[in-house]
Amino acid sequence: MDKEVRKKLKTVGFMIEIQKNTDSNFANIRTIAEEVWPITYGAILSKEQLDYMMKMMYSTTSLQKQANEKGHHFILAFTDKIPVGFASYEFNYNGTVATKIHKIYVLANQQGKGIGRFLIDYIAKEARQNKQGALLLNVNKHNVAIHFYKKLGFLITSEEIIDIGQGYVMDDYVMKFSI
Repeated sequence: MDKEVRKKLKTVGFMIEIQKNTDSNFANIRTIAEEVWPITYGAILSKEQLDYMMKMMYSTTSLQKQANEKGHHFILAFTDKIPVGFASYEFNYNGTVATKIHKIYVLANQQGKGIGRFLIDYIAKEARQNKQGALLLNVNKHNVAIHFYKKLGFLITSEEIIDIGQGYVMDDYVMKFSI
């Protein structure tokens, strides 16, 4: 473990371990998503859209496709050997030298402890090692996480409405962090 990581761990006061997902069924990721999504999006999206998106994005088949066909890297954050968060990212997004963070979620009772920042720092380090120039992410325009991303140095660069089928859309800001 490098000095930078040890220093961050001392700052948060407990051990965070990042592991690459090795479970082809994505059980930990799906469990965290099932707990976090209703809290994060319950006041933003209808229950019907929330259910549709969970099935569309977090079914085992969908997660396997993201990892195996789309090149998304999934990582899990553990504290005391308990999974408390996850992220997924993709290098060279759309042929650019940018890494796209597709997903990043931390259990509600673990938020504010530095786990989200730790996940992003891990992704940024991986991105730099892969000669990427920026991190990109989309965030719902009404998601309070916008403040978290701004605090880390992400800037809103554009707005995007994405048709996801069944009459539903994602109404997002696109945010960027130069690394």
